[in-house]
Amino acid sequence: MTLNDSTTPNLLVYKLCSRILGVNNEDALTPHFQFALRILGSNFCTSLDAQDAFQVSEKIKRKLVRKGRSKDAAIFSELNRKLESLDILRNRAGVLYLLMSLCDDKSADNKSSASFSSTLPSFILPQTPFLPVTSTPFNPAQIAATPRLPVSATPGAMPPQTPGVGFVTSSTLTKSSGFSSLHQTDPTPASFHPSSNLGGAGYHSDGATNYGSVQRYLPTPSIGDTIHNDRRGSSSSSTSSRSVRQIRDNTSMELPQNLLLRDIIFILQGIEGQYIKIDLAKDGYKIESKVGIPKSLRVSMLKLVECGWLHDKVRKYTDSRVAEKTFGLVGQSFCAALQQELTEYYNLIAVFDAQLQQDQDIGIVQDGCHLTIRRLRIWLLEPLVRLKTLAALVDICKGKKGGALASAVYSYTQHGDYDIRNMIKHTLTLVVQPIFATLTRWIYDGELDDQFQEFFVASDPSVREDRLWHDKYGLRKSMIPSFIQMEQARKILLIGKSINFLRAVCRDREQVKNRDVVKRSEAKNVDAIFNQDLNHTFQNMVDMVYKETSSHLLTVLHSKYKFMDHLKAMRRYLLLGQGDFIRHLMDLLEEDLAKPAASLYLHNLTGILETAIRATNAQFDDGDILKRLDVRLLEVSPGDTGWDVFSLDYHVDGPISTVFTPECMIMYLRVFNFLWRAKRMEYILAGVWTGQMSNSRFLRLLPEMAPVLHQCHMITSEMVHFIQQVQYYINFEVLECSWDELLKNVNEAEDLDYIIAAHQVFLDTIINRSLLDEKSRTILTQLRAIFDLIIQFQQIQDEMYLSGQNELDAREHYQHTMKINTEQGQWGVTEDEEQIEQQRRLDFIQAVVYSTRARLRVLGQTYQDMVQQFLLMLNRHNDVSLRFLSFRQDFNEYYKQKEPRIRTSLTYSQSGRPVV
Repeated sequence: MTLNDSTTPNLLVYKLCSRILGVNNEDALTPHFQFALRILGSNFCTSLDAQDAFQVSEKIKRKLVRKGRSKDAAIFSELNRKLESLDILRNRAGVLYLLMSLCDDKSADNKSSASFSSTLPSFILPQTPFLPVTSTPFNPAQIAATPRLPVSATPGAMPPQTPGVGFVTSSTLTKSSGFSSLHQTDPTPASFHPSSNLGGAGYHSDGATNYGSVQRYLPTPSIGDTIHNDRRGSSSSSTSSRSVRQIRDNTSMELPQNLLLRDIIFILQGIEGQYIKIDLAKDGYKIESKVGIPKSLRVSMLKLVECGWLHDKVRKYTDSRVAEKTFGLVGQSFCAALQQELTEYYNLIAVFDAQLQQDQDIGIVQDGCHLTIRRLRIWLLEPLVRLKTLAALVDICKGKKGGALASAVYSYTQHGDYDIRNMIKHTLTLVVQPIFATLTRWIYDGELDDQFQEFFVASDPSVREDRLWHDKYGLRKSMIPSFIQMEQARKILLIGKSINFLRAVCRDREQVKNRDVVKRSEAKNVDAIFNQDLNHTFQNMVDMVYKETSSHLLTVLHSKYKFMDHLKAMRRYLLLGQGDFIRHLMDLLEEDLAKPAASLYLHNLTGILETAIRATNAQFDDGDILKRLDVRLLEVSPGDTGWDVFSLDYHVDGPISTVFTPECMIMYLRVFNFLWRAKRMEYILAGVWTGQMSNSRFLRLLPEMAPVLHQCHMITSEMVHFIQQVQYYINFEVLECSWDELLKNVNEAEDLDYIIAAHQVFLDTIINRSLLDEKSRTILTQLRAIFDLIIQFQQIQDEMYLSGQNELDAREHYQHTMKINTEQGQWGVTEDEEQIEQQRRLDFIQAVVYSTRARLRVLGQTYQDMVQQFLLMLNRHNDVSLRFLSFRQDFNEYYKQKEPRIRTSLTYSQSGRPVV
C-alpha cells in the first residue's frame, strides 16, 4: 500500500493504527487499516449523535473496569470530558467507536503495556479486522423501530403498568449504567465481597433507592456485538421458534436457561410463567414436576421467585389502599413511597429483560457476557433484602393510618444495615410530610384540616365557644407518632387551641408578638421531626411558637379581662377573706336568717348585701366585680333555717369562665357553705360570751343560778377553744397556704392550662383539708354534730337567761308588794302569800336550775365525747395538718386522760407506720 500525501486522512489513520498496535510492519497493519477505513466510511459513523457518543464512552469505561484498569478508566473519563468542551472534533462518537473497535481483539490483550497516562490510545487493543458474521451497519432509528418482545409478552399475561416505567432494549441498558463503576479497582461484582452490603447498591443523595446500581455489573455486550445481520435474522428467528416448540413438546429434555430466565422475569413481576405457576394453596409459586429442570437448578429458581412473592405482597397492599378514600394522606404518601421502590425494582427487571433479549438476538453466547440464573441470584440479593423490608413494613402497617402508621414505619429506622436504614428514612420522610404540613398549619394559623382523622389533634365542631378550651380540642393518643414526645404533643395542642381561643372567645384579632420571628423558626426539612436526636430544629420551633402564643394569651387575660382581680374577689367574698364585710353581713342577716328558710325572699337578702357593701371596705372594689357578687339560696329541706340555705354567689362569663367553670363554682359554694357554718359558730360563741358578761350581773341576785352559770362558763370555754383552733386551721393552714401557692403558680404559669390546673389544685386542696371530700365524710359529720351542740348550747343558755329574768322580775315584784303593804301599815305578806312565794321559788329551782344543770351536764358530756371521737378520727387521717389539728385541740392533754388512743397515731415507729 502506498500513501502519496503525508497529510491525507488515510495516512493519519494509518499512523494511528501503527501507534495503537505498536508495529511498523505493513503486512500486519494492512488488515487493521482496512477495517478502520470501513468503519470511518460507513453510514454508521455519520448517523451517530451526542447521545451515541455518551454510550460509546460508557462502553469503553466498562471494558476498562472489566479488565481491572479502573485508574485508566478514570483518566479516560477526564480526557473525554475535556474533549467534549472542544469544538475541534466534529464526529466524536465515530472516533470513540473506532478506538473501541480496534481494541476488541482478544488475542492481543497482552501486547499493550504502556500506561494510559503516557498516550491517549494505548488502552485500545487490536481486533480482528473482520466484522462478525451477524453484524450489519448500525442505525439507531432502525433499532428503536424494531419490535421487541417485552418481558410480559406471554400470551394472556399483562405486565403491571407503572407510569413512566417501560422495558428497555440494549441501548437503554447502556444508558442506565452509572459512573460509580469507574471507581471499582476490582472487576469482581461488589456483591461477592464479604464487606459489601449485598451488591453495593445504596441510596442517592436525595434518599431514592438505587436498585439500578446493580446494572454496572451486568455483562452488556459491546456495540459491535449488538450489530447483527438482517439476512440471518429471519432464519435464526424461525430456527429458534422451532427449537422452543420441540423443547416444550419433549419434557425429557433439559430446558435451556433462556426459557427459564424468561419465566423468572415474569414471576419477578407477579405474572405466571410457562413453567413456574402460582400455587394458591401454599400462597407461593411452584415449578411443574414434568419440566426438564435439574434439582439444583429448581432450588435456585425457587429462591429467585421469592422476590416475586414479596413484590406481589407489596403490590397488593398499594393497589388495595390507593382506591381507599378513608386511608388518608399519610397512607397515600406511604403507598407513594412503596410505589417509588417498586418503580426502581421495575427498572432493574427491565435491565434484566433487555440483557436476556440481547443474548437471544446475538445468538452467540460469549463467556462472561450472558445472563444466567446464577448471576441473576447474585444480582437479586440486594433487591431481595429491600423487598423483604418493604413486605415487613406492609405487614406492620396493616390496619393503621395517620400517626400510627408513621410510628410503625419509624420503628424500622434503627435497622443495622445502612442502606436499609436510609431507605426507611426516605420512606418515612414521605409519610411524615402530610403530618408536618398539618402540624405547621395548626401551630401558625390555628387551622385544623384533618378530613380523615389521622392527625393527633382532634376537634369536635359541636362544642360551644364557652367550652372551647376544655372540650373542643384534644389529643388523639393513638395517632401521636412515636417520634413526637407527649410533652411536645401537648404543646402543639395548646398552641393551636390558644390561637382559636383568642379569636373565638377573647375576640382578639391582634397578631402574636414576634410573629415574623416565629415564622422564620419553621423547620425547613421534614426529617427534623423524626430525627430529633441529631437535629433540634423541630424542638426549637415548637418551643418558640408555644412560648410566644401562650404568653400573648395570658397577657390578654390579665390586662383585658382582669383575671387576677376576679381571682382575688373569689378569695375575699366566697372564701370569706374580707373580714369586715362578712362580719357586718352576718349582723344584718342574723334576724332574717333565724327565720325558716321558706319565709326568705331573695330581693330582701340582695338589698341587705348591697347595704353591707356600702358600709364596709368592699365599696372600694371595681364596679365590674361588685356587679358580679350576688345572693343565692340553696335547695330548701324541711326544718331548714335561713342559715342553712343562704350563700353568696359570683357570676362569671367570657374568657374567665374557662378557669371558673361551673364545676369550680360548685366547689366554691361547698367551701363557702362550710366556712359560713364555721363562721356562724364563731359568731354564736361570741354572742354567748357577750350574753354571759352582760347577764351575769343581774343573775347574781339569784344565788341558785351560780352553779349553772359556772357550768355555762366551762362549756363555753371548751367550745371557744375548739372553734378558735378550727378557724385557725381553716384560715391559715388551709386557705392562706393554698392561696399563696396558687398565686405563685399563676405568676409562673406558661400557659392557660397551667393556670387552670393550679386553680383546680387549689380548690381540691381546700376541699380535702376542709373535710369536704368523700374520705372525710364521717369526720365532717362529726364536726357538724359538734356545731349542732354549740347551737343547742346557745338555745339552752338563752332559755336559762329568759327564765332567770322572769324569776328575777317575780322576786322584785314580791319585794315591791311587801314594801308597799308595809308603807300602808299592813303586813307585808300574808302567810298564804309567803307559802305561795316559797313554792314558786322551789318550782323555779327544780324546773329551771336543776333542769338546766342536768341539760348542761348531758350536753357537756356529749360534747366532750364527740370532741374525743372527732380528735381520734383526725389522728387516723392521712393528712398531717389534720393530725396536728388534733394535737392543738388537746394541747393540755385533757382529752387524752379520758381517751388515751387520741395520741396513739401521732407516735411512729422506725418503719414510719403508726403504732397501734
